Amino acid sequence: MSNSAEKPEVVQLPADPPAVAPVASRRAAAQRVREARDRLTSSSGTRPAFDSELLRQYAQTRLSASYVVMLLIVATGVLFGFWMPPVSAAAWTCGLLCVHTAIIRSCGQFISAQPKLIEIRRWRTRFIVLDLLYGLGWTALLIHPSGFDPVSNTLIMFLMLLVVAVSSMLAASLPIAALAATAPVTAAIAVNFALSGTFDNYVLALLAIAAEGYFALLAHRLHTATLATLEARAEKDALIGELEQAKAISDEARHRAEAANVAKSRFLAQMSHELRTPLNAILGFSEVMKSEIFGAHAVPVYREYSADIHNSGVHLLNLINEILDLSRIEAGRYELNEEAVSLVHVVSDCHHLLKLRASNRGITIHEVFEHAMPRIWGDERAVRQIVLNLLSNSIKFTPQGGEIWLKVGWTASGGQYLTVKDTGSGIAEEEIPIVLASFGQGSNSIKSAEQGAGLGLPIAKSLIDMHGGTFTLRSKIRIGTEVIVTFPPERVMSALGPMSEDAPPLQPDHAGARAGETPTVSRNKAILSAGTGL
Repeated sequence: MSNSAEKPEVVQLPADPPAVAPVASRRAAAQRVREARDRLTSSSGTRPAFDSELLRQYAQTRLSASYVVMLLIVATGVLFGFWMPPVSAAAWTCGLLCVHTAIIRSCGQFISAQPKLIEIRRWRTRFIVLDLLYGLGWTALLIHPSGFDPVSNTLIMFLMLLVVAVSSMLAASLPIAALAATAPVTAAIAVNFALSGTFDNYVLALLAIAAEGYFALLAHRLHTATLATLEARAEKDALIGELEQAKAISDEARHRAEAANVAKSRFLAQMSHELRTPLNAILGFSEVMKSEIFGAHAVPVYREYSADIHNSGVHLLNLINEILDLSRIEAGRYELNEEAVSLVHVVSDCHHLLKLRASNRGITIHEVFEHAMPRIWGDERAVRQIVLNLLSNSIKFTPQGGEIWLKVGWTASGGQYLTVKDTGSGIAEEEIPIVLASFGQGSNSIKSAEQGAGLGLPIAKSLIDMHGGTFTLRSKIRIGTEVIVTFPPERVMSALGPMSEDAPPLQPDHAGARAGETPTVSRNKAILSAGTGL
């Protein structure tokens, strides 16, 4: 026997997760590509922008310490004037000052030049050559034959350490220039001490070489720290640029979303009128044909067709109303018409409206209401829609012979709650956010014969949020679903006590009353006492 008339079971296959690379992975890949490109285009293995910045820091450091270096040269020339002929010392001082002046002038020209016109390789070579000349100038003085007595050795060693330290610190941004300024001095001093042939001078030669290595390592560490600082600043600038770009993209997306929302609102406002107008005719004439007001149909099946047309029109009208309500809620145009509402009375009315539908499916609805509950301040239409949506969903997804419990009572904080609990098929935990979203449906809803638009729960949740309450959905597969709606204590209307102040008189004083006269009607006695219990 064929089972083609039965509804096939729809199995929803799990979708493959989109292969989207994380932001950190994309950023790391882009950084690796950028570093490789920079190594190919840079002369020092760093980014071209870093080369220019390092040279700029070198020039600024040289300019800031120009007077200190000049004072060191002059003081050294004066000091060595006592060990060597004054003319030679003066010539050396003038020559080294000329080299120092050339360095300062080149640094000033580099800083004043436009960044786009700077040739990094040419300026780097110039600075290295000038530092080499500077180091050779110190070498010519320190290897001058002045004897190898302890005083001379101490003076030469002290000056060498001072020159190497100052040059290493000043040229730390350009390690090659620092090496060019200090290596000739150290090499000449070490060779000079080694040629003397004494043990003490051998020790001084080793100390000179060790000092050169130490200051070279220190200059390298300073260069590395400076480079790390520049990289951190570049990364910060890149992140700021990404944030600004992301902000611009988000602003553009927000403007598009706002424009789309306005277009949607206009479309719904226009289409609501265009759809309701023919629906009124469809509902009216199908009602007339279904009721056979103008006579019985010649073919009895036409009566059933008219009923189907009328039911379909009612379903379509309800769907249009739900879509319009949701659009107004999302646009913030849904206004609450607040008044005193009895939650127990509203739930009872909704139960009576859907009782026949539940009875046809063999579903039993139990009412558990607390007595003497005061009214709440809210929109009766919205509260009624919340209860109808929740109860309709429970009836729809509860199998025959199931049970539904309606509970109304007090919350622990003094508010009121409404609970709709059923013994239906339930909702998977991972599908709860889906069913609470607009037009969202769970897998059980897709398999069910009574499919809806997926707007009942989102509308109910939005309406209770507008009342300042909470919406909680708990469900387990093959056990049931429970929806808890709470209204805050601020909306509970407690009984008001009598006014402590006396009511003012309704009639003013007589025009002819004289000052000091006692009026006929006492001002201290309330004229109306209705509802005060007096």
